[in-house]
Order: sequence, then C-alpha cells, then structure tokens
Amino acid sequence: MYRFVASRPLFRSLSFFLHVFSRHSKMPSAQVFNTKDEAVYTTSNGAPVGEPYAAQRIGTAGPLLLQDFHHIDLLAHFDRERIPERVVHAKGAGAHGYFESTHDLSDITSCKLFTSVGKKARATVRFSTVGGESGSADTARDPRGFAIKLRTEEGNLDWVFNNTPVFFIRDPAKFPHFIHTQKRDPQTHLKDADMFWDYLSQNPESAHQILILFSDRGTPDGYHNMHGYSGHTYKLVKDDGSWVYTQIHLIADGGFKTFDDATAGKLAGENPDYGIQSLFETIEARKYPSWTVYIQTMTPEQAENFRYNVLDLTKVWSHKDYPMRPVGKLVLDENVQNYFAEIEQAAFSPSHTIPYLEPSADPILQSRLFSYPDTHRHRLGVNYSQIPVNAPIVPVANFQRDGLMAINNQGSRPGYQSTIAPLTYLRYKGAMNGSPRDHERAAKHEIWIGGAFWDLSEVTELDFEQPRALFQDVMNDTDRDHLVSNIAGHLGNVKSPVIKARTLSYFASVDQSLSDRIAKAIGAPSAKPLQVKPASEAISFRAHVNKTVKL
Repeated sequence: MYRFVASRPLFRSLSFFLHVFSRHSKMPSAQVFNTKDEAVYTTSNGAPVGEPYAAQRIGTAGPLLLQDFHHIDLLAHFDRERIPERVVHAKGAGAHGYFESTHDLSDITSCKLFTSVGKKARATVRFSTVGGESGSADTARDPRGFAIKLRTEEGNLDWVFNNTPVFFIRDPAKFPHFIHTQKRDPQTHLKDADMFWDYLSQNPESAHQILILFSDRGTPDGYHNMHGYSGHTYKLVKDDGSWVYTQIHLIADGGFKTFDDATAGKLAGENPDYGIQSLFETIEARKYPSWTVYIQTMTPEQAENFRYNVLDLTKVWSHKDYPMRPVGKLVLDENVQNYFAEIEQAAFSPSHTIPYLEPSADPILQSRLFSYPDTHRHRLGVNYSQIPVNAPIVPVANFQRDGLMAINNQGSRPGYQSTIAPLTYLRYKGAMNGSPRDHERAAKHEIWIGGAFWDLSEVTELDFEQPRALFQDVMNDTDRDHLVSNIAGHLGNVKSPVIKARTLSYFASVDQSLSDRIAKAIGAPSAKPLQVKPASEAISFRAHVNKTVKL
C-alpha cells in the first residue's frame, strides 16, 4: 500500500500559492453570490439530465456506452473550448460603458456622432498587453492596447488604439519581424534580450517608443489608469468635401498612474492578473473609470509645412501648435457577464468605421485595415461580426452569405443586387463611400502622384529629435534615473558585444549622456552616435490637394 508524503518544497510552494491566492483573489463577484437562477440542468440540445457526474456503462463496473450523448458531448465540447490565441494582444481585460459627445465638431466634420452634443453610443472596451501570452503578467513592461467599439446609429466604430502616442515602426512589413523579437526564441523558447535589442538597434526609428516603454509609463498601474492614443492620423470629413487630418487622444480623468520597475516585477509574481482584477473591482465598487476624449487637427496645408511627416507613426504633433480640442467622454460602468463571450470574442478593427471619419494614407494604418479583420476571420470565423458582442445595433443588409456559423443569414433576401427585392442605398455627400466617381470630392482630397514604387523608409537625424526632447525637456531627474536603470537592467542581459555596442550608439543618437550612463551601468565602453542622414534629407509630405488631375 502506497502512502503519499508531500515534500517540504512542494508544501512550501503550495502554501505560498494559497497565501497569494487568498490575498489577491476576491472572486466570484458579488453578483454571482447574490443571484440564484435555479436553471434546469440540460444537455446541449436542451434535454434535462438528473445528475451531471453520472455516466452510462455496462453494469456497475463495465465499459462506458457510446450511446451516452451527455457524457460524449461533454468531453467533445471540452476538447474544443480553446480558440486560437491572439498573435498579439493575447492577455487582456474589458468592460462595457458608453461614449458621450460633449462638444460640437460640425465646423470640421459631418460625422453624426461628433455633431450632436449629448449623443451617446454604447461601448465595449478591451485593454491588453502586446507581446505576452494569454497567461502572462498584466504588469509586464509592454505597450498596452486600448480598443474601443462604439455602437452608433450608422454602424460600429472601432478605435483600436494604444496607451502610447507613437509606435516602434512606420514600415508595415517590419511588424511580423518586430513581434517575433518580442516573443520567444525558436530554439530555447525563452524571451531573448539579444534578439530584442538586435532588432531595435537596427531600426532606430523605434527610439521614441523605446524611451516611453522603458520609462515608468511602460508599467502602468492597471488598465484603467492610463491614456489612449490613436497614434495614426485619420481624416475628419464634411459633406461639402472639406476635411482635416486628426489624431485622437483619450486622457484618463484620474491621471496616468504608473509603477516603478520593482513594484511591477513584484506584482507580476504575486498577482499576474492585477490589471484584470483591479478593473473589475473598480467598476464593481461603482468607481467608474472615465476618459476625456480630445482631438488634434491639421489642415492639408499645415501638414505640408509640418516638420515631420503627418503619416509617420513614430512622431507626435506639438500640443502648442496643434492644440487639444475636447470631443466627449468615455465611461466604463458595466462589468461583463461572461469574459469569453464578451471580451475574448470581441473583434476590433480600424477598418470598422462610419461615414465622415476616414483612414489616412499612413502605411501602418493601411496595413492594419487588412490585417485586423483577417486575423478575426482566422480566430473566430468569417462571420465574426455576427457574434453578439461584435454585432452592430443597426440591421445588416448586404450580399455576404453562408460560411461557418452564419447566425444572421438574412433570410430569403436575394444574395445579389436585385430588382425583385431591392435594397435602399444611402448616399452620404462628400464621404468616401458616398457616391462612386465623385470627382468633386476627389479634387478636394489628396492626389498621390507617381508610379509603382518599392519603398522602405530611411532613418535621418529627424528621428532622434522628439525622443531627445522627451529625455532632455519632458522627463525630470527621477524619470531619467528610472529610464537608465530600466534599460540597463534589460540590455545587461545581452550576450553579444556587437549588439550592446550598436544599442549604445542608438541611445547616443538620442543623447550622449543617456548612452554613457547606460554603458556605465552595464560595464560596457562608451559609444558614439549612429551615422545617419541629416534631417534635410528626410522625405517631405506632399498631399497635392486642389491640383488639377484628370481621373
């Protein structure tokens, strides 16, 4: 007869787990404790079953029976519970709420959501880390996704934002490469500092984002205590054909709260679900998180005179030159009833937009317009927009039919443009999808001139101006100390002296003292700045608006 004896290390680790679990876990929610629906237990086809644990077999000790649909269906469904994890933004939290328009923007757009003060739209928001897996820590040093689905009377508007105003890249083909360096080594299956810094130091347009990421803003205190930014440039359009470039900001009314590196690391071990828990409990306590929504705008003429390319995702717009203009409020006031149904299955895409809010020619944005719906089709199926959390509040009428899990297949309506049962077609004057062959609109928007061209951006001195200003003028001494410490703690793990030296040159291009302090902290020689082209050789943005071109 065998007797199980728990080893002391195992006992200690289990005791630690129970201690941590009891400190941080406060689930189930009060709603679960206080709600008893006493539903009748059934099979998936609705037939009542008297005991969930029982199984059909021959006698009391014989083999199981294949006829036991309840048991077989239970196991078969269990085997298929997991759907593909998001390639990026796998770990997340979410809630519901609303957006309310507080200011009239009718001078710059005909978008109904922004031209009627007091107009509300129900919202679903999903926050996330970027590089980690579904089980990774909420407090890891990483940008955060900030995705918002607004259900308007003209369809769903998705704002698929981040908690930083810039990003690492401006060339879309770099995205898979970059993400691979944030994931795991193909052989060791470990996160790898060498590949992390090898990629970044070869692509120094990332410097602006890296300085933000390795500041304390890289470790926010929960998902609901951070700002959100479009990063990309969009276009707000009027029905008369006029338009402006715009960037959108969501500023947390409670301020952007952060952890230092030590606190974030401690929480990652003690409570890796800190972000999910703190968001849920804040809403459950009726302390509803809120954000004030602002826009910056720029005319096409201003864009052509802007020092930086208005379509460059690695650059910000000066608040002094392009002031923040209030638009509305975002409030989260409702926790989800079922995380999988309402958050894991939520599908956001910047291509989900509404009349008079249009994408710009930002190449990263243009790439995302394809990539996001494509990953949803893979992860959730071609009819992902019919899942309740993704479905618009307005009726859908089009010529898409069938496919896996077609819930709303539009009944007997013909699947083509029919004169037997014709649809109604709304024409939004001046909008991109308003009228085909709208030459009047086309004459007022950008005209891209040139032949097919295989392009890759080049790094110039211009790429270091904004990160330099961030380090020298915006950060205080404590911020700079934390930045140096955070970078050194990560870069010090790099094994290749070549990568270390190149990365120090990368930081020297931002500020020599920053590089020298990092070099001293990791015991490496000082490095000179990278040799790059002067700012004068940066490509200038040209919209060619109001040019006469025969279409």
